[in-house]
Amino acid sequence: MDMRLAFAGLIGLVAAGAAGPVSQDPHGRLFPPEHVGLLEGPDREDWQQPARVMDVLRIAEGARVADVGAGGGWFTVRLAHRVGPNGVVFAQDIQPQMLESIRRRVRREGLSNVESVLGSPTDPRLPANLTAVLLVDVYSQIADPVVVLGHIGRALAPQGRVGIVEFKPDGDGGPGPPRSDRIDPSAIVRDAFEAGLHLQSSETFLRYQYLLVFGREPRS
Repeated sequence: MDMRLAFAGLIGLVAAGAAGPVSQDPHGRLFPPEHVGLLEGPDREDWQQPARVMDVLRIAEGARVADVGAGGGWFTVRLAHRVGPNGVVFAQDIQPQMLESIRRRVRREGLSNVESVLGSPTDPRLPANLTAVLLVDVYSQIADPVVVLGHIGRALAPQGRVGIVEFKPDGDGGPGPPRSDRIDPSAIVRDAFEAGLHLQSSETFLRYQYLLVFGREPRS
């Protein structure tokens, strides 16, 4: 199935209550766990460019990294291979079904450096001293992003980085949700600043998405 159609159809399911009651505000809508396979099309490696995203976040061997809203673990396993046996990836989600899916995936791939973290809607419950925190296509599912970003900022190491990847609001074609459910990057920058995070860079190398990088200190 075309990923754009999959996203559009799932937005309709969620709005209709398939994943529980929701408001008209896109924030707080959770992706249905039973449909997570639709997010892993064979071409995602090409347009998502995970290696380049990890390079921008300076994720290297031995790093402590969190994948917030990890879903089925597509990015989690790639982070785990990048940080190696001396590093650790904290796969965080607020849906136990997603974490169980990740645990099965990690076992299949023989990875021993992934730990699952069950968060709450307002607190990801991350461990301290993280090298990097990555949020990919989950921002609209966060009901109170300022509060959540505040917790994330406090979990960062002094030079740690937060990477937020979202679909471009004016994008046409390709994967992603309808325009009405996309987040303008300026809104994320405002939320992050209110939460005590400062924009370090805004990356546009991705075909369909943008990458915002934040840190605890203002950019020098």
